[in-house]
Amino acid sequence: MQKDYRVYIYAFLSRIYSDVADKKLIEDLKKNSELLELIGEETTSWLHETPIQEILEGLNIDYTSMFDLNTQPIESFVLDAKSEALVGLQNPVMGFYFNHGFEVMMDQTSIMAPDHLSIELAFMQTLVFRDELEGQEEFLRQHLLVWVIPYMIGMRSMATTPFYRELCDFINEFLVSDYDMLHEAS
Repeated sequence: MQKDYRVYIYAFLSRIYSDVADKKLIEDLKKNSELLELIGEETTSWLHETPIQEILEGLNIDYTSMFDLNTQPIESFVLDAKSEALVGLQNPVMGFYFNHGFEVMMDQTSIMAPDHLSIELAFMQTLVFRDELEGQEEFLRQHLLVWVIPYMIGMRSMATTPFYRELCDFINEFLVSDYDMLHEAS
């Protein structure tokens, strides 16, 4: 996979898991046929055949139900099942960020956990942009692949919109493919 493509996909996924969808995101997504093809046929049809207000309502209900009310996409929540986010350097992800010069500006986001999926994906975007191949492979192996795949398998069954159902499959396929490519290159 090309670097620019990987940077784009990580940025897109980071945005998708950071907050509910807005009209601009939906309009941009509708225009991006290549990305829609990757996500899935059902999503493509749904986005092109459904009125935008109905799409927004469906996506916002799905996002809130899946990622706010039931269980948040936070690594320490998923792995420890204690529903408490580890803060500071006691959080293994923070140590990883620190070692790779990634500064998390928690005061500039509504996300309150450094190991939230959106922030972890933004970190991967940064590693890809910087060409830090070893860091990418290590972070995927030690963090994202460990918790995101089982988490998304569970979340898929909760999705009511084609977008989030197919997105759960897409992120898993993308992360595994990205790891395989990095592992083969090392």
